Amino acid sequence: MKILDGKALSITLQEEIKIQVTKSVAQGHRAPHLAAIIVGDNPASRVYVGHKIKACERVGFKSSLFQEPKDITQEALIARVEALNVDPSIDGFIVQLPLPNHIDALGVTLSIDPDNDVDGFHPMNLGKMALGLETYIPATPYGIMLLLERYAIETSGKDVVVVGRSNIVGTPMSILLSRNAKVGNATVTLTHSRTKNLSEILKKADIIIAAIGRANFITTEMVKEGAVIIDVGINSVEDPTRKSGYRLVGDVDFENVAEKTSFITPVPGGVGPLTVAALLMNTMKSYYKKFN
Repeated sequence: MKILDGKALSITLQEEIKIQVTKSVAQGHRAPHLAAIIVGDNPASRVYVGHKIKACERVGFKSSLFQEPKDITQEALIARVEALNVDPSIDGFIVQLPLPNHIDALGVTLSIDPDNDVDGFHPMNLGKMALGLETYIPATPYGIMLLLERYAIETSGKDVVVVGRSNIVGTPMSILLSRNAKVGNATVTLTHSRTKNLSEILKKADIIIAAIGRANFITTEMVKEGAVIIDVGINSVEDPTRKSGYRLVGDVDFENVAEKTSFITPVPGGVGPLTVAALLMNTMKSYYKKFN
């Protein structure tokens, strides 16, 4: 069993980005600029955005944070998005999810200029991804693809099972891994909460990507010997031994499953840090487009 260290790889990727930024600035260009909109006071959202801002600082990006009240109207939020769409100093921006219940998240996503959509959630970018065209890949799937590539994990001809069909992770992963590409050419089964005989399907998988949002959902009897496991889940479970009273676990029962695998990501420290690195890489892509 080998740990797929997403945290270490994220640091490596950020160092590579920092070198590119330093070179570009030395040539007289401005630094890349990533902005974020956060609505309300969701503690998790604050933490996630905070990680992204710190990452911007590490690589030499300029970052801007637009904090909006939780009772902001749909119209006012879209107006903020449209203002960022036309700001030539910004290379890309994100609208941090989740949004308050009264906000139509899809409507907000559709209002983002696809050229600024470094989260890769706009239907135009998702469509380009499906066709194998140059675009912004959603950050978490992009991070997973980078992990598979950098650890030289073979995907061609492999049976991959993706657990979870969200538009943010599961569905894009199923598309990316089935494409005719260096990291791809896999036979992918996209499963979800209503899939029958899920355990039997998982037992046949060479690679499992777990993104269903249920703590310790995948157990040792569901995994074949030597499988590769990418655990996207981040779930809080009670733990009286911790000062906080809880700890973070993935969708996979790591303690019991790990020894059965050839490669596995930890939680935390696996996919999460790579999501941030991938977001920075998408922003760099947008940044370079401004000079071409």
